[in-house]
Amino acid sequence: MNTVIDFLNTVFWGYILIYGLLAVGIYFTLRLGFMQFRHFPEFIRTVLKAPQSDRGGISPFQALCTSLASRVGTGNLAGVAVALSLGGPGAIFWMWMVALVGMATAYAESTLAQLYKVRDDNGQLRGGPAFYIARGLNAPWAGAVFSIALILTFGLIFNAVQANSIADAMQGAFGMPKLGTGVILAILAGVVIFGGIKKIARCAELVVPFMAGAYLLVALYVIALNLSEVPAVFALIVKSAFGLEQAAGGIAGAMLNGIKRGLFSNEAGMGSAPNIAAVATPNPHHPSSQGMVQALGVFIDTLLICTATALMILLSGVMGADPELSGIPLTQTAMSVHIGAAGQYFIAIAIFFFAFTSIIGNYTYAENAMVFLKLGNRAGLTVLRSLGLLMVVWGAYESVATVFNAADAAMGLMATINLIAILMLSGLVVKLTRDYFSQSREQTPVFDPADYPEVASQIDLNIWNEHKHRVAGTATQDSLPDGVETQR
Repeated sequence: MNTVIDFLNTVFWGYILIYGLLAVGIYFTLRLGFMQFRHFPEFIRTVLKAPQSDRGGISPFQALCTSLASRVGTGNLAGVAVALSLGGPGAIFWMWMVALVGMATAYAESTLAQLYKVRDDNGQLRGGPAFYIARGLNAPWAGAVFSIALILTFGLIFNAVQANSIADAMQGAFGMPKLGTGVILAILAGVVIFGGIKKIARCAELVVPFMAGAYLLVALYVIALNLSEVPAVFALIVKSAFGLEQAAGGIAGAMLNGIKRGLFSNEAGMGSAPNIAAVATPNPHHPSSQGMVQALGVFIDTLLICTATALMILLSGVMGADPELSGIPLTQTAMSVHIGAAGQYFIAIAIFFFAFTSIIGNYTYAENAMVFLKLGNRAGLTVLRSLGLLMVVWGAYESVATVFNAADAAMGLMATINLIAILMLSGLVVKLTRDYFSQSREQTPVFDPADYPEVASQIDLNIWNEHKHRVAGTATQDSLPDGVETQR
C-alpha cells in the first residue's frame, strides 16, 4: 500500500500539481486581466459590506474567516520554516508569486461554487466543486470521487495531523501528555462542530481575527525592533530567489520549495475553500462577489501571515546556525531570540489556535461533501463528526506519517479533478466577471439568471431569483415618494 501511495504522490505532486496549479493560476490571471491587482480594493469592499440576510446562509465575513480557519494552520509556522531550511530565503519570494497568481484561481473556483449552490432539505445553502462538476460538466461520478477524497482528507486525516502538531507543541512547551491534549481538543472541537456550519462560522468569526491579529501584531513588534534590518532582509529574499545570493538549494531549490509550500499553504485550486464560499450569501448578490472574498483569503494567508513568519525567522539570525534546525523548532528558536523564553510558549499557543481552527474549518468542507453524496442526514453527519473527533484523539499521540502520505494522495486526486473542472468552465468565469464589473460602473451588481440561459437548467433558479426580486423591490421602494408604499 505504501508503494502505491508513494507512486501516486510522485505523480500528483512531482509532475501534475506542482506545474498544474501554477499554470492554472497564470492562465486565470491572464484571462481575467490581472483582476487581483486591478480590482484589489473591490476584494476588500466585498468583505466589509453589511451582510444580506438569508435563512440558510452565512455572511461573506464569516465565510472568509471559516476558509482562513482551514487555510491558516501549522503550515504557516512549520511550512515556512521548512521552505527556508530547504530552499533558503528565496523560497519566500516564490511563495509570494504562487499566492499572487493563486488569487485568480481561488476567485474562479469560489465564483463557480457560488453560482451552482443549492439548498439542502433543511434550507441550508450548500455547494462546492462537487456541485459544479456534477451540474456544470454533467459528471456526477467525478463529483462523487471528489467528495470521497475530500471527506477522507479534510474530514478525517487532516484532523489527526493538526492534532498531532498541537499535542507536540503542548508537550514541549507545557509538559502536557499527548493523549490528554487529544481528549481536550476533541471535546472543544465537538462543542463547535456538532452545532453545524452556522455555529462553526460564528466561532471562526470570533477566533480567526483574534488569532491572526495577535500573530501579526507580534510580527509587527519584531519588525519594529529590527526596522533598520528589514530592507536588507527583503533584498536577500529577492536576490536568493534568482540565485544572486548564495543560499541552500540554489535558485532551483528556492523555486521548488517556495512553490510547493505556497501551494500547500494557500490551497488555491485545491477545491477546499469553495465549499464554504458556496454557503455564503454574498453582498453584492453576485457569484463574483464571493470569489473576490476567497481570493482575499489567499492574500491574507500567504502575503501576510506566512511573510510574518519568514521575517521573524530571518531577522533572528538563527538561519544556518544549526543545519538540523527546521520546522516548528526553527520558528520557536527564532521567537525566543526576539521575545525571550516567552517565544516558545507563544508559538505553542499560536499552533493551538491555528491547528484548532483548521480542524473545525476542514470539517465544514467534509459536511458539504456528505450532502452531495446524499449522506447529509442526521445519522450520516453524526458518524462523520464522531469519526473526525476520534481521529483528533488518535492523531494526538500516534505517528501520522503514513496516514499523512495517504492524505496527500487523496488531496492530489481532488485537486487534479478540480483544476480540470475550472478550466473547462473558465468561459463562464470570464462572463461572470465581465458582468460584475460592467454593472458596477452604474449600480450595485446583481446576478440575473435570465442573462445566463446556458446554465438555467443547471443552477438553483429559486435562490438567485429570490434575491433578484428582493433587490428590485427595495430599489422600487426607495424610488417612491415618502409615505407611498408598493402593494404586496
